[in-house]
Amino acid sequence: MSTPSSTPAANDTSARTLPPELSGLSYPRLTARTQSFRLGSPRAIQVAADNSRIAFVRSNSAASAVNALLVVEVNEAGDLAPERVAVDPAALLGAAEDLPPEERARRERMRETTSGVTSFSADANLTTAVFALSGELWRVALDTPGAAPQRIDVPGPVIDPRLSPLGTHVAFVARGGIHVVDLATGALTTLAVAESDAVTYGLANFIAAEELDRYRGHWWSPEGTHLLVERADSTEVPTWWIADPANPGSPAHPHRYPAAGTTNPALDLHIYDISTGSRVVVDWDAQAWEYLVTVGWQKGHSPLITVMNRRQDRQQVLSVDPATGATTVLWESTDACWVEWINGLPAWNPAGALLVHHDDLEADTRRVCLVNGSSLTPLSPAGLQVQSIIAMDDSGLLVAATDDSALMQAHHITWDGACSPAAQTADGGWHTLTTATADAGSLQVVARTGLTTTATAFEVRRHGRVIGSLTSHAVGPEAAEPPVHPAPVLLSVGERGLRTVVVFPEGHVPGSKKLPVVMCPYGGPHAVVAVASGLAHARAQFLANQGFAVVISDGRGTPRRGPKWEREVFRDLAHGVLQDQADAIAAVAQMYPDDIDASRVGIRGWSFGGYLSALAVLERPDVFHAAVAGAPVTEWRLYDTGYTERYMGHPDTDTAAYDSCSLLPMAQNLTRPLLLIHGLADDNVVAAHSLQLSGALLAAGRHHEFLALSGVTHMTPQEVVSENLLRMEVEFFEKHL
Repeated sequence: MSTPSSTPAANDTSARTLPPELSGLSYPRLTARTQSFRLGSPRAIQVAADNSRIAFVRSNSAASAVNALLVVEVNEAGDLAPERVAVDPAALLGAAEDLPPEERARRERMRETTSGVTSFSADANLTTAVFALSGELWRVALDTPGAAPQRIDVPGPVIDPRLSPLGTHVAFVARGGIHVVDLATGALTTLAVAESDAVTYGLANFIAAEELDRYRGHWWSPEGTHLLVERADSTEVPTWWIADPANPGSPAHPHRYPAAGTTNPALDLHIYDISTGSRVVVDWDAQAWEYLVTVGWQKGHSPLITVMNRRQDRQQVLSVDPATGATTVLWESTDACWVEWINGLPAWNPAGALLVHHDDLEADTRRVCLVNGSSLTPLSPAGLQVQSIIAMDDSGLLVAATDDSALMQAHHITWDGACSPAAQTADGGWHTLTTATADAGSLQVVARTGLTTTATAFEVRRHGRVIGSLTSHAVGPEAAEPPVHPAPVLLSVGERGLRTVVVFPEGHVPGSKKLPVVMCPYGGPHAVVAVASGLAHARAQFLANQGFAVVISDGRGTPRRGPKWEREVFRDLAHGVLQDQADAIAAVAQMYPDDIDASRVGIRGWSFGGYLSALAVLERPDVFHAAVAGAPVTEWRLYDTGYTERYMGHPDTDTAAYDSCSLLPMAQNLTRPLLLIHGLADDNVVAAHSLQLSGALLAAGRHHEFLALSGVTHMTPQEVVSENLLRMEVEFFEKHL
């Protein structure tokens, strides 16, 4: 079953001017130079609460990774004024950015590969913004055209500066401590100093940032008088050493890594009065509830926090008394497998009722609910999988949600439970929305793309009317030499209705030739890849153009299909996941019997996709005939607590699950070509994974190839690395399929 595509965006690549430095580049070089065609697009978009302006970051071309901070205002006629640059990093630095190690680590967790102004903090009406460059603190007036950014003299290096709600103070982290500066006087208050190198104040700990989608570690009170601060003590967390074998004179880098079954960081929450420096400690049992999942502090209410136990089958929503630190349990949720959360919840609605999420297993739906004493009243309808809260006001909620994992839409939910797609995203495709309130009269920035376009249109709307757009300098694969024009076909295949994308070579005549297949899964929790976005499948189209049919399928455990679907990987991240990939290729081969050669099937992937690719040739050589495994998890005991124990349990008590999903005992099974690729500087899936599998393969006498990437982390942003990895993958599959 194919899915109708959205209307192509008006600012597609064909309508843009290609920068000279990108002219004539091959697809591998172009996708590397443009970071998969993302450079030059607006990012970190914020909309003023008074609808006066929009601020965002963007590089000045598709060939630049250096972001500036830009502002666009709404003029008296209600239309958008021309964009203006509020901060040009090149003018401020005059040289390449010099990031402190703490900021590099934070960006690695966020998968941030650009530089310059990558993020900023502003007041609600976007009159003032603060940001960090090369460890220095800066401020700029966003409401004053031509205002020069001002450097604030504070001790550094500055990490994650946050402007107070009234715009009077800035909180920031430096050398593990938390500090506040008064913007009017320049007076600095140090609220806490790190007691050792293993302690940080105000930063999200490793597990929070890597696995819980929480990247912040300090939060202002609504009045800007108090600061809520996470203290993380990693003293008891094992130290792993990330070395650089290519430079033996350089010392190995110590990295506190909480591997499955080992000690997590010890967490505290402190509330500081910034005028006196006095502190209260939030009183919750952090030994029984090891994970701090969410933190929020709304005007007129006490802070709300969500805590979760180590087993991750129980979760509590607590209110915090800011005067004493005492906590009160407002809601507790449990689950036989694991509990979940969504961004933006828990929260208080305008009427003072508590909103939480609920995985409704009977309706197989992730829903937003109102707490009524000891029970829940669903607000969002059955079948609509809510992913996050965009905005909330008296009219209701705006949520990012979907009833189809291949799509993403914005929906408006009223407080009496009426739900409708937001008018500005009524067409199919992949959309994100940024706005200050849920009211249709607010400025809304809709980032819109679809299956038949590689461009993203950034439409600015108000009262249902498009009043302009944010300029994107991004180019698409059509700009390559030779050009690549993605033509993905979106399907539901097999008995399980697996959402699957098939890509054939450009110009392929149906039935003219049976093609070898390259499958490109991720296949695990937290990510979908079979989506209605042409740009998402540009790499697949390039691979297809080399003479392959490319198949991309989302199996059990992947998000946005309902909590039951996600929970099918409980205590087994291997066998059902792999079976779905085998079923997908079998179904596609049956649909295209004259175009798919199921006797020549390769598989490639990165991270969990790398694990799945290696697993495929080890366990199912009858289906999969060659594999490229990038940064694969090979032994789950080597991966972190937050992710691994959620799905696999504790290695001391769930030994069978770990043993059955480890690739190391399977090494003797290898009969197919396997290429392992791993960055030696990877501090997420450490290189030991591939090294141990390679060692097991060698001990079993199984031939394989291993490509070690010096200085490369879990991301591969380096242009030469990214380009040549793609070329090597093509050569590998051309040789072995």
